Amino acid sequence: MPVTVFGLSPVELPALVAAVVLVSARWLPPGARRLSTTAGAAVLTVSAVALIVLGIRWQLVLVLAGGAAASAFTALPLLKRRAGRPTWRAPWWLALPGSAACLALVLAGAVAAWALPVPVFPEPPGAYAVGTTVAQWTDPDRAEAATSRPDDRRIVVVQLWYPAQGVAPGAPRAHYLGRTAREARLVARGEADYLGIPGLLLDEAARAGTHAVPGAPVPGSGGRFPVVLFSPGLGGVRTQNTAWAEDLASRGYVVAALDHPYDSAVVTLADGRTIRTRLAATGDQAEDDRRAAGWTAVRAADLGFVLTMLDRLDRGEIPGPLTGRLDTRRVAATGHSLGGAAALLAARQDRRFAAVVNLDGFPRDPAPRPFHQPVLALTHDVGPGEEAKYVSRLTGVLRLSTATGYRLTVPGSAHLTFTDAPLYLPPLPSLVGSMGRTAGPRLTAAATAVFLDATLRGKPGDLATALSAYGHLTVH
Repeated sequence: MPVTVFGLSPVELPALVAAVVLVSARWLPPGARRLSTTAGAAVLTVSAVALIVLGIRWQLVLVLAGGAAASAFTALPLLKRRAGRPTWRAPWWLALPGSAACLALVLAGAVAAWALPVPVFPEPPGAYAVGTTVAQWTDPDRAEAATSRPDDRRIVVVQLWYPAQGVAPGAPRAHYLGRTAREARLVARGEADYLGIPGLLLDEAARAGTHAVPGAPVPGSGGRFPVVLFSPGLGGVRTQNTAWAEDLASRGYVVAALDHPYDSAVVTLADGRTIRTRLAATGDQAEDDRRAAGWTAVRAADLGFVLTMLDRLDRGEIPGPLTGRLDTRRVAATGHSLGGAAALLAARQDRRFAAVVNLDGFPRDPAPRPFHQPVLALTHDVGPGEEAKYVSRLTGVLRLSTATGYRLTVPGSAHLTFTDAPLYLPPLPSLVGSMGRTAGPRLTAAATAVFLDATLRGKPGDLATALSAYGHLTVH
């Protein structure tokens, strides 16, 4: 659904205009009142029918309700006059509260539509189109720690975004939050439950489409593509950084993002089962830190397992469109928040990872030790004296790497700036930063690409100078 003004589509915008006209009609001269009421009611009716057919958003229900209530009071005197019956119009002191209430309803819907729009993903800037596919793999060597069943093995759901070619302009695009519209709604409601917010606040995210084409063909040439594994934040889902993943895929990377069952808010398995998160804070800081370290360790093991499966996929041991196209010698472990902590731990434990990108993640390794990969750590705009523990811990871990580490602090950013959240959550600086709807996701992808081009592809140039264009850089 294309967005125009105030987060409204071309079908929704006329409904807002018509509702405002109907609220205003009571205060216009008689001739203008009749014309504006007739035109406004006609446009509102047509818009309401179109919205019901296409799928109406809850924000527009408020707009339509306000317009309909206003039209009832405005149109009634006109209809009585046309029928030759005496008319009665409420005095201004009685009509004013009613008009104000209708206008408040209309504006509330408009503001809600602006604050919670259907996300529109930035156009991927690279030379490739983007394809996507979802796989589910079971690790026979690991028991599922979250259940008590001895035969329950660890399952991981992985979504791949990859370079594609031959994609027709009208090819169906992937849903944002799931393989189907139903799964997208299920994930949105699960995320809302996990966050403790009304489900309707994420309804628009469930409606969104992306740029990726499911099952799109892989380019016939171009060699093997570097691989980027991604772990989402605590309770997050594999699609939470779709704009970032599509951007990298268009530049020639294969991105593999994980759902971690019993950790991610909602995971839908191939057999239709739905697994909800079992993670919860206790309120005891020491106990919560211990639990977070355990969750991080499970995630790090998931990343290593998925890399093993991708290597098998490349060798043709697992069927898939990317056989023979994955360069599993050039792999980055990446993640957001707790996923960033898992990426750091996975790299220390597994030298198959050649680089690390940590998107605002507090390190959770209880016994950090030296590791050998270069690291890019993007951090939110930390003020003087703010979160000293976070910066100190992150700096200490970066200094343990025998390669160069880069901490890039992004002005105007918040913790969720480095995800898709700015595209569809209210633009509150404390929540998503002050960079606007698309600037945060674009910057995150651009800075990541600069780092990966240098560390995985060996692109020449001064990496520190290139990264400095995106924020305040500290080099370790």
